Amino acid sequence: MAAQDRDGWIGTGKVRAREGDGAVEIMIDGLTTQAKYYKPLVYEFMRKEWTSRPSWGDFVVEIRMEHVGDPPWIDLDNLAKALLDAIKGYLFHDDSQVARLLVERGEGERERITIRVFPRT
Repeated sequence: MAAQDRDGWIGTGKVRAREGDGAVEIMIDGLTTQAKYYKPLVYEFMRKEWTSRPSWGDFVVEIRMEHVGDPPWIDLDNLAKALLDAIKGYLFHDDSQVARLLVERGEGERERITIRVFPRT
């Protein structure tokens, strides 16, 4: 895997990721109202920075969009589809392996999206 900071994060731009406790966590800084913006952003990060191989089996994917103030006008289903398409082939082989999907938005300290992926037990 690429160089990690002291907390285990790789990446230095808008997208960072870390692996630990059986899960992969991806953090995207900033928000936009265009869900399609995230697919190439995360895909390029995975292509350039991620070195682990995809796995078989069922997975749980949790996506949380955090906003400051009023939430942006973005369809969470479109956001989920864009993000699943971006990580497919890197964390799992096909998005049909997603056995549980949670997508939510809420107030946070900063505008960001967090994706957590782990095997279903």
